[in-house]
Amino acid sequence: MGFIKEFKEFAVKGNVIDLAVGVIIGGAFGKIVSSFVNDIVMPPIGLMLGGVDFKDLTLTLKEATTDAAGEAVAAVTLNYGMFIQNVVDFVIVAFVIFLAIKGVNKMNKKKEEAPAPPPAPPAPTPSEKLLEEIRDLLKKQ
Repeated sequence: MGFIKEFKEFAVKGNVIDLAVGVIIGGAFGKIVSSFVNDIVMPPIGLMLGGVDFKDLTLTLKEATTDAAGEAVAAVTLNYGMFIQNVVDFVIVAFVIFLAIKGVNKMNKKKEEAPAPPPAPPAPTPSEKLLEEIRDLLKKQ
């Protein structure tokens, strides 16, 4: 029973739940970025390059054939257009994460820079105490 209890404590810790939420939001964000790149960024770039659809950019290593049994064998291709789209996806995600981390660091820096209360004056040294006593005695006369 100790193992189950320990696992339950681990699973409901705030950090694990925060991580799960982050992964789910990250997956959704990834889909948004992919859609942004595929549907908004790449079509104008393809249009500027002469109407190229990046999804169709491939380098055929071996043409499609039919084998001895009459079944079709798919062509072997390098899909560098999809690779270009994935690189653009990565750059956008990395940039957004960079901005988010930069914002968090800036907020943490502001917290650290909060003005500290002024330090208490140092306690007088024994010689200063003696001088104060002499001063007070002279004032009484």
